[in-house]
Parts: sequence; structure tokens; C-alpha cells
Amino acid sequence: MQYGPGAENAFAGVATAYADSTPLLLLPMGNPRDRDGVRPLFSSVKSFATVTKSVEQINVPERTVDALRRAFAAIKIGRPGPALVELPLDVAAQDIDPALVEAYQPVQSARTQADPGDVERAVKAILKAERPLILAGSGVLYAEASSELQRLAELLKLPVMTTMGGKSAISERRHPLALGSGSGVMSGTVYHFLKHADLVFAVGSSLTRHLMVTPIPPGKTIVQVSNDPADLHKSYPVDIAVLGDAKLALRQVIDCTRDVLGRRACKDGRDVASEIKHCRASWLETWTPKLTSNETPINPYRVIWDFMQTVPPSEAIVTHDSGNPRYEIMPFYQSDGPRTYLGWGKSHQLGTGLGLCIGAKLAAPDKFCVHFMGDSAFGMTGLDFETAVRAGLPICCIVLKNSIMAVEANHMRVSHEKYKARLVGGDYADIARALGGWAERVELPQYVAPAIMRARRATEEGVPALLEIITSEEPEYSYLRPFQ
Repeated sequence: MQYGPGAENAFAGVATAYADSTPLLLLPMGNPRDRDGVRPLFSSVKSFATVTKSVEQINVPERTVDALRRAFAAIKIGRPGPALVELPLDVAAQDIDPALVEAYQPVQSARTQADPGDVERAVKAILKAERPLILAGSGVLYAEASSELQRLAELLKLPVMTTMGGKSAISERRHPLALGSGSGVMSGTVYHFLKHADLVFAVGSSLTRHLMVTPIPPGKTIVQVSNDPADLHKSYPVDIAVLGDAKLALRQVIDCTRDVLGRRACKDGRDVASEIKHCRASWLETWTPKLTSNETPINPYRVIWDFMQTVPPSEAIVTHDSGNPRYEIMPFYQSDGPRTYLGWGKSHQLGTGLGLCIGAKLAAPDKFCVHFMGDSAFGMTGLDFETAVRAGLPICCIVLKNSIMAVEANHMRVSHEKYKARLVGGDYADIARALGGWAERVELPQYVAPAIMRARRATEEGVPALLEIITSEEPEYSYLRPFQ
């Protein structure tokens, strides 16, 4: 990226990548060395240090290969995250010895197993617990450990909840032991099982205390598996800490469990799957009036419900944006396997989801890539819809347009009373068409599902699509921060 303005504009995205442990190599240009560090010129090395795993400047050409090797090592080993290598403008114009480049050896990732003693203590604690629960974080996805997670859950009949970043680590659509996700809001099944659990087995999760992370209620035994020692005992007093890669550690837990159980196929106990099924049915029954509402403006939960009934989750990659869309979709949408949902939000700039959706389409062109966003998110980054058009990446944006910053009702009460500060506006379907995409405005609930099908057909024909759905200001969320 360009030094100065280019690097400055990238900061918010890098902060999100750092918060969500996303591996990312950043190669900003830098000011010429004779101006390096001179105020008020922007320094990527200094400014990005708080949101990267490593920062380094190539101050002479001979340092290039070593600097890049160290950056790739930071990205590939341990907790993922961004690494930055700055190239000053004057150094970029110099030649480098080709022999140095030819001698470069790619960095191999390195994973570590857990201490067998820690694994054994963890297994014994889980087997001793009356109502243990698995909490799966994004580390399970990065370690590609979904099959191990499912195997352990089935071996011990353990209910599985995911964090927002870990959503899709287990199929919420098909697996009977999946509870759903917990974030700032949560499904009724997550609330019930987390409330009554006596042990939480957190794997691939930092357990960071954060507005967008479901807190663990007091009085529970906590077993934490992480590949980053900085996570252990960070936000909670952990009873059993297990340091290791999620995939390898889960395999160790499975093997140790089988050794302890002997010939028994699984742990004896209650019918967890039936309890989950009953709990989910009861919870959904209370929400059915909103999920199937015929009111106008359209209830946003009706949009999410119709989308779920129209698009098989195995064929889609879905993400949210900040604010109401995230709260409304996270508890209800059922992902169907790794990376069919992109959950994010520890650093949650409005509009981030649009770029993630475009990136998902680039990575998985056969998937129906969908981004749920609100008016204010469109106001931040909506013109990047043109990027999808120009790049030939046919995504689908579903704008839940209520013409107000609904999620900020309590925070902006005085400013809204005085200055109407929460009101936003725009004709987003018109903008999308002007940018070269397919677009449609939906104002009646019975037209939501057919419009979603038409939008999908447009993307299949290679055209980015946008649905502007006129919704109500919906103040009710599912279990908003009940354990605070």
C-alpha cells in the first residue's frame, strides 16, 4: 500500500484482523529514510505496532529476505495475526542481490501438542463433571479441527457452543449437539446450557472479556486450551490450563478419554441431544411471532427467517455487520460447517463485513456470499459495492433499512432528542444500480423470500446484487448480556 494515506486508511481493517487473529502480511511503503519519524509524517512501524504481531522496516536491501522470513514465521506459528514489513520509498528503488532471493526457504508452520499431564487432568475433570459444555472459539477453525471437535462431542455427549469468531466450527444446521453461538447475544440453547453447566471446556478461545463475548458465569470449573500462553488465566482464573494447538490437543483429549473409558463407547449420562432439541424448540416458539411476522415495515427477524428457509447454509458464506444486523442474525442463523459463516467483532468498525464478503467470494467463488448490513454500515463503506462490480465478484448485500441507528437508542438518547442524530437515509437500491449491480427494494414481507431467490440468480449470472429491505426499528434482542 501507499505510504501515508494508504497505510492510514488500512488501520481499521488491520485492527479487526488483529482482534480476530487473522493471518495477514502487510507491506506498506514508508517515507524515505531521511524523513523517517519526522512529525507529522505517518509511521507505519510506530502506528501499527499495537495491532500487529510483529513490525519491521527494511532499511537496507540486504535485509529483505530475513525480514520477510521473520514476518511469515510470525503469521504461521502460534496464534495467527497480522505482520508488517515496511519498505521505505528510497530503499524500494534499490537493487537486491538475486542470490539472496534465490536462497530464500519458505517458512513451515509449527504446531505443538499439549503436556500429557495437563490433558489427563482435563479429561478427568470433564468426566467428573455433571453438566460439562464445550466452548469452541476461532482457534478451532484456524487449526482446521472441526472433525476433532465433533468427534470429542460425540464421544462424551457434550453440548457445543461457539464464540462469534468460532461460529461454524460445528454444523449448527445438522449436528444434534450444536447449541449455536454466543456473543453480545445468544441463542436460547446457549443461555440454558451455559447457565446450568458446571464445567466449561474452552478450546481455541482466548476467553477475552469483551462486549461481543459471552461471559462465563461464576462458579464453573474452567478448562482452557489455547496455543497462546498469553490467553491462559488472562480474563478468568482457569482451573486447568492446556497449552497447545487446538487440533493436536483435541486429538490428545480424545485418545486420553478412550483410555480412561476403556471399552465403553462413550460416557454414560443424560440424553443431551434430546434436551437440546426440546430447548431449541421452546425458545424458537417464543420468537415465532417475530420470525414469521407479517407486519410492515418488515420485521428484520422475518428477513433472517426467510433467508434461512430459502438458502441452504451449506451453499452459502454469510457474514454480518456491526449493530442490529449482528445482534439479529447471530442467534438464529444456523451455519453448516467450517467457514460457512464469518463471525467477527472484537474490533467492530461499521462496514467491515462488506470487505469480508468480497474476500469470501474471491476465496470461494462457488458459494453464495451474503452480507447483512444496516443503513449506517452502508453509509461507511457502501460505495465499495462498486469494487465487487469492477472485480467481477458477484456478492449479495442485504441492507436492513430502518432509517435509524436503532442499536444506539440508549447511547444517543439526548443527542437524538435534540438533533435527531440517529436518523440516516438514502435510496440504496438506486445507488447499487448506478454502480453497475442488480438491485431491488422490498417493502412487503411476502416478497422477501422471492427477492432473495432473484438476488441469488443475479449473482449466479455474475452480477453483484443488493436488496434494500425496508424494516422496522426492532428493539428486542435474544438474551442480550444476561451473565454480566
